[in-house]
Amino acid sequence: MSVGRTWAVSLLGIHGAMVEVEADISQSLPRLVIIGLADRSLGEAEGRVRQAAFNSGCKLPTGRITVNLSPAGLPKAGAGFDLAIALACLAADARLSRDSVAEVVHLGELGLDGRLRATRGILPAVLAARDAGFMRVMVPAANGPEAGLVPDIETIPIESLRAAAIWHGADVEPAPETASSRGARAGVGSPSTGSAPNSLTAVSGMSGVPRLGGESVEQADLEFTGASSRRAGAYLGSEPSLAEVIGQDVAVDALITAAAGGHHLGMMGPPGSGKSMLAARLPALLPELSPEAALEVAAVRSLNGDSLDAGIPTRPPWEAPHHSASVISLIGGGSGLIRPGAAARAAHGVLFLDEAAEFPSHVLDALRQPLETGEIIIHRAIGAASFPGRFQLVLAANPCPCGYYDEKEMRCRCPAQNVRRYQARLSGPLLDRIDIKVRVHPLTLAQLRFARDSPHRDHEAIRLRIQQARDRARHRLRDTPWGRAAEVPGSWLREGPIAIPTATLSALDDSLARGRLSMRGYDRVLRVAWTVADLAGHALPTAEDVSHALDLREGFPM
Repeated sequence: MSVGRTWAVSLLGIHGAMVEVEADISQSLPRLVIIGLADRSLGEAEGRVRQAAFNSGCKLPTGRITVNLSPAGLPKAGAGFDLAIALACLAADARLSRDSVAEVVHLGELGLDGRLRATRGILPAVLAARDAGFMRVMVPAANGPEAGLVPDIETIPIESLRAAAIWHGADVEPAPETASSRGARAGVGSPSTGSAPNSLTAVSGMSGVPRLGGESVEQADLEFTGASSRRAGAYLGSEPSLAEVIGQDVAVDALITAAAGGHHLGMMGPPGSGKSMLAARLPALLPELSPEAALEVAAVRSLNGDSLDAGIPTRPPWEAPHHSASVISLIGGGSGLIRPGAAARAAHGVLFLDEAAEFPSHVLDALRQPLETGEIIIHRAIGAASFPGRFQLVLAANPCPCGYYDEKEMRCRCPAQNVRRYQARLSGPLLDRIDIKVRVHPLTLAQLRFARDSPHRDHEAIRLRIQQARDRARHRLRDTPWGRAAEVPGSWLREGPIAIPTATLSALDDSLARGRLSMRGYDRVLRVAWTVADLAGHALPTAEDVSHALDLREGFPM
């Protein structure tokens, strides 16, 4: 018998590699053997594939079936190979057109009744197939809208193994149509079009914003996903507003500066002073995601198993893990298929660590490399997976176990040794990567009464001011690969074409000479100074802008 061949995709992080699936049938005891560095869930495909084929009217042959996943040295994980394995076996048995099966990439997990289940990571897998030069990819119907986001490749949403076999020319009676199957097809569209038009109403006809790979879509037509609604508030009207914040002028100024430049922010203060309330309003101050950032966020969410049926998200993501989180839950990992952690899911958005001093020190220190490089790389025996890691980190912490250290109106009950031990949980290298540090004090009765008689902050006006500051930075950096002040290397700020005059930097130079700043801290103050200048409408940072940036850097000593 001839060998049946088709293709699948092995994901490592958000990047995929093509895998050739070969099936050969020999005269021996009935068994399906999978070779080629398959993990346990993939090795268990024998039971799923045999029973799914039997219940779909496409019973596998009774001989020994050997399935090879090539390249053999590439680790493969997950149940997303089920469809490819089943169709390669049927092609080897001459039940399907071998040429038809070999030309299509097949992705999806099979149920025992032959249904195709929704599979994680379809979007990056389809993108990998497109980049490898394939023209068609067959995916579960539930993933049809997600797969249709990738241009220049025909997507074929399929509900079951029976439907896939019929598509490839098998002589099998179609399954009786049910209400659920009619509803699924109504939401996914016709396989022959390869684009799932009905379910992609949110992204159809998009013409101004690039899709994955270069096609353009209209930013105004992009709708929010359910996950985006939960994490970032979805529509602006439902997001927390700065108008609800009373007083805290210094902290609000720090929040606005962080939003304008993409800077990391640390807040320290007693319980109930408003740290969490302020942090929750940062995503609402951020502008819409750029098309490239939105698609990268969508790829991570696809790998995480979040639904993308409503289109790609356009609001910055928000992640706030509990302080009991482990390194793997924060950074990502796993023994088999490497999953993104909270930091990767917060890419292009906000990662908020409330009660930061309660996190284990080694968990917090795992963020040091992503904060510096903007990329999360996870090394395992099976390889190294990379995820986007350019997020805004917001830390909120109490100054001591009781929370009232160094507060004038409240007495701290903690011994000095306990205070030092508690604050030492936030390591120096981590704090050195925080651009803005602010001490948040509790609201006094006088401030509360004054706020009642004063107009509330205009949230929309503040958002406009932040957007204008970002536009100034983008215009200034238009001939560079960077778009925000927080992304610019310190060497370019110090020695580049727009270096700040030495006389303007006297206060900053003095702090460096006294040992109050590291060289990394020096560069971060320069970045904040440019953001302060952009907010003020200055073409170049003034001495006052630099001093203000330095004050924001030294908001609380540790």
